[in-house]
Amino acid sequence: MSARDTHAQASSRPPRRGPMGHGPRAMMPGEKAADFKGTMKKLLAFMGAFKVSLVVLLVFAVASTVFTIVGPKVLSTATTELFEGIAAKVAGTGGIDFGAVGTILATTLALYCISAACSFVQGWQMTHISQKTCYILRQRIAEKIDRLPMGYFERTSTGDVLSRITNDVDTLGQSLNQGVTQLVTSAVTIVGVVAMMLSINAPMTLIVLLIVPVSLVLVRVVVSHSQKHFRAQQKNLGAINGQVEETFSGHAVVHAFGREEQMLEKFRATNEKLYESAWKSQFLSGLMMPAMNLVGNLGYVAVAVSGAALAIQGAITVGDIQAFIQYVKNFTQPITQLAQVSNVLQQMAAAAERVFEFLDADEEDAVPAADAVAPKQACDAASGTSHFGVDAGSSALARSGAESGESPMSVEFDHVRFGYDPDSPVIKDFSAKVAPGQTVALVGPTGAGKTTMVKLLMRFYDVDGGAIRIGGRDIRDMSRDEVRAQFAMVLQDTWLFKGTIRENIRYGRLDATDAEVEAAAKAAFADHFISTLPGGYDMEINEDASNISQGQRQLLTIARAVLADRRMLILDEATSSVDTRTEERIQMAMDNLMRGRTSFVIAHRLSTIRNADLILVLNHGDIVEQGTHAQLLELGGAYAELYNSQFADAEATDCAER
Repeated sequence: MSARDTHAQASSRPPRRGPMGHGPRAMMPGEKAADFKGTMKKLLAFMGAFKVSLVVLLVFAVASTVFTIVGPKVLSTATTELFEGIAAKVAGTGGIDFGAVGTILATTLALYCISAACSFVQGWQMTHISQKTCYILRQRIAEKIDRLPMGYFERTSTGDVLSRITNDVDTLGQSLNQGVTQLVTSAVTIVGVVAMMLSINAPMTLIVLLIVPVSLVLVRVVVSHSQKHFRAQQKNLGAINGQVEETFSGHAVVHAFGREEQMLEKFRATNEKLYESAWKSQFLSGLMMPAMNLVGNLGYVAVAVSGAALAIQGAITVGDIQAFIQYVKNFTQPITQLAQVSNVLQQMAAAAERVFEFLDADEEDAVPAADAVAPKQACDAASGTSHFGVDAGSSALARSGAESGESPMSVEFDHVRFGYDPDSPVIKDFSAKVAPGQTVALVGPTGAGKTTMVKLLMRFYDVDGGAIRIGGRDIRDMSRDEVRAQFAMVLQDTWLFKGTIRENIRYGRLDATDAEVEAAAKAAFADHFISTLPGGYDMEINEDASNISQGQRQLLTIARAVLADRRMLILDEATSSVDTRTEERIQMAMDNLMRGRTSFVIAHRLSTIRNADLILVLNHGDIVEQGTHAQLLELGGAYAELYNSQFADAEATDCAER
């Protein structure tokens, strides 16, 4: 919708949050999903496509952990062998059996090498799964965007949509990579270590198990205090990203009004809040490891004291004490990792929830009719057997739609009623019949509903009441692609993508030749300025098209519409950004372009619609006057008032000069 309709209808539309409301959101540790269980079920169902890879991952993760756990027990026999050999040598009853020690060390080395190999396979599988998941989700999001209704993007900020396809998908992939592997290895490690410690000495194992409740209490305290700061950090991060995005996109306005200091002060305030929440969350989160190390060291002391007492009694060997101490370390570490994994899983669920929320959003309805035409067929039907008659060697339009043998389409608006909020209609009772090949102009004050009517015609929205018919068919009985394939469109707000001028014009018809592209540019009077640019048609337009003027952008979008060669046209203030002389030249091209085609023209500059076959004057969503330019001037009503307000003074000055 154009800016003029947007402001007038804001009260009747759902609230729209701008970049300051959302901003790019990167999921941060500590942010929780609203429906953790439901999201995890969806994620597990999605991961079902990787069943084989997941089984391989689990097998190798368990194998790697088991071989790592067995290692200290085997190594402890070497310690015992050395201790007993030294003791025997001192007593003069024997010596160290280096052969046995060598065999034990070789066995230990083999175990750790096998563990490392299994860990490599596990890491490779997990990386494959996580990155493939990101790939598929990005692909589905990109496809989903094309199926979402226009209203979704008017309710949701651009930054929020971009965040789902970038930050949230990346967060999901990273959390999946870290969380799943860590969860499996930590769980297996805890079970395996406890089993190995019990096999060595049960009383010492019970002493170590007393560490668990202490660890859990510490983890709970730290997490409960850090969560709120992580959430505040996330909120402040979104706000600061929104400010940066807003300031960067409007930096010219900021400089023009001298508001640099105010914007910096606003940034400093938000940055201060982000700093406060970030250092508190990171500091509290960083306390986890020192706290767990303290508990682990207490465990070491308890094991050392109890182990020494048992060794004196001959109930345990020195090698077993060494192995047990190593197992104590291996026991506290996975507990810490599981505490961290809980945060990672929450983070993963929060990111997955936002991704699935986007993928589950309501879509535009699918093809409703069995005889609906496929997009390519519809486009071909709209263009005839040959595309718009732009001869490769000509500098203007070679032939019009009528000359190419196409049938112009009739359009009927039958008591159309529509509102962005159903309780606050914008279009109340709009009825009009447009004959095939007619040029219809929609005029009226700001917020009258002109652009809204065009959006309904293109099925960006469906009517709440009444019907719109093209060629006698209700457009709701046609697929949206079929409806839109009938139209070429030139909007007031130009859109060009990063690429060459040639590629931007060819967007109207992707199979057009270079000669057809250049002929379309000539027809739109864009060829002259293109030839003066460095690189000509191969000049690269930058990301926001700021390296060409607004008027030049408008000419390129007109050339794109010329090349598209559709049987109906929509021109929304198509000449609003060009000078008067260029406007006259473009109007000549438009007259040729519209000949033999049903055309809808929205204009505030009424000089562009004098030759329209039918002028509809709208106000508050209803037609208040209709007729030709001459008829409406003679009527002396709303149209005459609009026209005279624009041209009376200019015409008086022109007559005086003549």
